[in-house]
Parts: sequence; structure tokens; C-alpha cells
Amino acid sequence: MRLLSSGSDHVARSPVHHPLFARYYARFSVSAETRLGMARVRERLLAGLSGRVIEIGAGNGLNFSHYPGTVAEVVAIEPEPLLRQLALESALRAQVPVDVVPGAAEALPVKSEAFDAAVLSLVLCSVRDVPRALSEVRRVLRPGGQVRFFEHGLGGSRVMTLTQRTLDRTVWPTLTGGCHLARQPVAALREAGFALGPQRQVMMPDKGPALPSSYCALGVAWRPDEADGR
Repeated sequence: MRLLSSGSDHVARSPVHHPLFARYYARFSVSAETRLGMARVRERLLAGLSGRVIEIGAGNGLNFSHYPGTVAEVVAIEPEPLLRQLALESALRAQVPVDVVPGAAEALPVKSEAFDAAVLSLVLCSVRDVPRALSEVRRVLRPGGQVRFFEHGLGGSRVMTLTQRTLDRTVWPTLTGGCHLARQPVAALREAGFALGPQRQVMMPDKGPALPSSYCALGVAWRPDEADGR
């Protein structure tokens, strides 16, 4: 059995709930597929995956249609009720089996070492505890399992980084469902014990003015093969 019933029940009783932001995100993210080129990014993010995959913070499920046929199953974790319902609808249209599950990144309702790969797509900006969430990702991956990540974070000029940090301390998290602009996802992965592979900076949008949320990293990391003490 993949799911741990006690963890799943606990999260279901205390879900993340950002109804206004969820509605905005659901509309904006769909238009961003073509307008900002997100569909191309999703293709690169997921290309070549195989086996059993866990996606953390699946949102409204826009990744689902991009999983290659070599993926045997996707378990998609999404705590926000409206986005989870939209993800369930997206799962019905997916070409690979997708199981959408309530849960939080800091307490994944799945067994240890159950997955070949984990997908982190614009989620580390909004989790409440990044080290704990990444510890959970490492727990549920088999040794040698990989992390595919596409995350935004701190970047740009000194003025831009100051702006990002100021927004994080004031209005941005409240307006955007807990999102933070000045986190450093690649450094967080390294500190969590993952081995970093190829990565590249991606600007979103790739044309036009740079925004505080524009500085993204797309790449791969691995859970080391050696015993990790769990």
C-alpha cells in the first residue's frame, strides 16, 4: 500500500486553504502555458522520466499532460481544495495513471523509498518549512532516485534582491497564497543532502521586463545511493 492512512486523514482535516489565490492561479496558469512558454518548460522538466513519480504541490494539474508514457504512475500531492479538484479533473485527461491525493509537503502521506522520481514545480516558494519538505522528498525517494525541479527564487541585481526580500516581509505571501520570492531552492536542495545535476537559469517570461518572480532554476538532483541513516 502506497498511502499511509493516518497521515492522509490528518492533512485532509487541516488543508491549506487559499480560495481567492487558487482561483486567480487557476486562470493565470492556464494562460501562462502559451503566453509565457510554461508548456515548453514542463516538457523539458518531465522529459525522460520513468517508473513511479511523486509530484509535490501539483496545483491544478498542468504537468499531467506532459508526463511521458514511460511513467508507470504519478501520485500528485495537493493540499489546496480548489486546486486539488481541478487536478482531479486534469488527471482524468492524462495519458498516464495519476492519483491526486491531499497532503502537505512537510508530511507526505506515502511510504519511504516508494518512488523513482519526485517533481517539484513552483512549490518550494510556498511550503511552510523548506528543509522539512525536502527531508520528506528524500525519504520517499528510493536511493538513487531523482528530483526534477523548476523553482523561482532570489536573483537579479542588488536592487531586485532587495525588492524580493522586502516583498517577502510585507504583502507578497499574503497576496499569493504563501509564496516567497527570495528563497534559494538550489541551495536548499544541496543543504538537504541531494546531489545536484545539470541545471539552468530560466527567466519567466523570457522576453520583456524582469519581475521579482522571474528568476527560475530548471534542473535535476538525486538522492545519493549511499545509506542515509533512515
